[in-house]
Amino acid sequence: MVMRPLWSLLLWEALLPITVTGAQVLSKVGGSVLLVAARPPGFQVREAIWRSLWPSEELLATFFRGSLETLYHSRFLGRAQLHSNLSLELGPLESGDSGNFSVLMVDTRGQPWTQTLQLKVYDAVPRPVVQVFIAVERDAQPSKTCQVFLSCWAPNISEITYSWRRETTMDFGMEPHSLFTDGQVLSISLGPGDRDVAYSCIVSNPVSWDLATVTPWDSCHHEAAPGKASYKDVLLVVVPVSLLLMLVTLFSAWHWCPCSGRSPAGAGGKKKKDVHADRVGPETENPLVQDLP
Repeated sequence: MVMRPLWSLLLWEALLPITVTGAQVLSKVGGSVLLVAARPPGFQVREAIWRSLWPSEELLATFFRGSLETLYHSRFLGRAQLHSNLSLELGPLESGDSGNFSVLMVDTRGQPWTQTLQLKVYDAVPRPVVQVFIAVERDAQPSKTCQVFLSCWAPNISEITYSWRRETTMDFGMEPHSLFTDGQVLSISLGPGDRDVAYSCIVSNPVSWDLATVTPWDSCHHEAAPGKASYKDVLLVVVPVSLLLMLVTLFSAWHWCPCSGRSPAGAGGKKKKDVHADRVGPETENPLVQDLP
């Protein structure tokens, strides 16, 4: 029924000079997007056709003789809606829906107008994970500062950016020299006055954002209970003792090994050797002589 006007529209696009405009539309997976069919003032649309140009060329929707049609076998079948102003709504969106789209319109005088749009669909940013690493000297006292490294991580989402915010203050940014690995790691120095100060890692892409907040002072050695050693002190004791016990075990196994020539009988073995020496005696060169009649 509508094949003839469709062919005529495509012929208009191929043979006549038309005006082409471009725009970029951003959206996220699971959401919807409205591709607006902008047109010049006074442009009275008689016919229109929406197409997907890339990654595959598909017919999405048409307007002909006042009738809106979207039931075309494309990847957007059931997910496309053409509004009365000829704007095309797509959704819910999937990660593979990014691509180029085109709307071709012809006015009542037969003049064509084409608009192209680029749709980019992003995954929504998940909540990041923040880890706290403490770097302090063994002799650090509770009154001294605590050097902290905050590491922020989120899954490999395209075009993701990292930023940090110090909460409960007006300091919304961090010095560039305190940021590492494209903003994923923040280095800060804390004192007793920063006990309740929180830091937030903000991850974002062009369509979404999320954050995670930590209070790093809680992880500093200042918070350790009296009489408890820090993790560095524990390592300094446990590691040497473990090595010493390992060496003792290896030495003992070698000492009593049969290949060492030593007898596990201890003193008893030595006593047997002494009795044999008494039998041989210094006055007898051959012990067999003693057995002669």
